[in-house]
Amino acid sequence: MPETRIIEFTLREVAKALVIDSDIHEGFWGIMFKFGIQGANISPGPKDDLTPAAIVPILNMALQRFDVPNNLTVDAAKVNPRGKTTSNKKPAPKKKSAPSKKPAVRKIRVPKKA
Repeated sequence: MPETRIIEFTLREVAKALVIDSDIHEGFWGIMFKFGIQGANISPGPKDDLTPAAIVPILNMALQRFDVPNNLTVDAAKVNPRGKTTSNKKPAPKKKSAPSKKPAVRKIRVPKKA
């Protein structure tokens, strides 16, 4: 059987996964994308004339809270109820201690010349 290279998800499936991963338990949440736009003159083919075109990259993806449910949202109370434990939750990052006032001294052993 050939190796799977593409696994597709609906926007609601992504929203559900991010709501659970973000430990959100209330509200209607959906996916949003931030787009950038640039213009360029491109040639559709090797011998075609240039034509103006728009290049629209996806800059980031985020969860957005909605006031009312719609076809893109999930209800966090249903998909991630309080008290539900997830086995794949990452522990909270440890806080770094304040740096000491003394700079760290690194001892280097220098070989003696013969």
